[in-house]
Amino acid sequence: MKKSKELARRRRKIRIRKKISGTADRPRLCVYRSNMHVYAQLVDDVTGTTLASTSTLALSKGEGVSLKSNKEGAARVGEAIATLAKERNIETVVFDRSGYIYHGKIKALADGAREAGLKF
Repeated sequence: MKKSKELARRRRKIRIRKKISGTADRPRLCVYRSNMHVYAQLVDDVTGTTLASTSTLALSKGEGVSLKSNKEGAARVGEAIATLAKERNIETVVFDRSGYIYHGKIKALADGAREAGLKF
């Protein structure tokens, strides 16, 4: 019987999360993508709090421009999360791709965050 893509992604996610963890000084940049939008958040795993979050959905409401789940939208989310991190004096993060393959939207988000000055 063939495994589904979602089951394989969940297994990769568990394997990744065993190895990485975020702190207040170096939070975890967690990424989630749906069919319609891309979401990113900075998480401090020690206290279990979300320090900052953004998505194409939130950016669409604020700017009045419709952003979708594509590479352009993901890059804009990466830039936005980097500016939110800089406002909170966060320079470096641990990148959590949540089991997604580092390609396409996930890579565009990471590149957008790096171009905006976030280090990981």
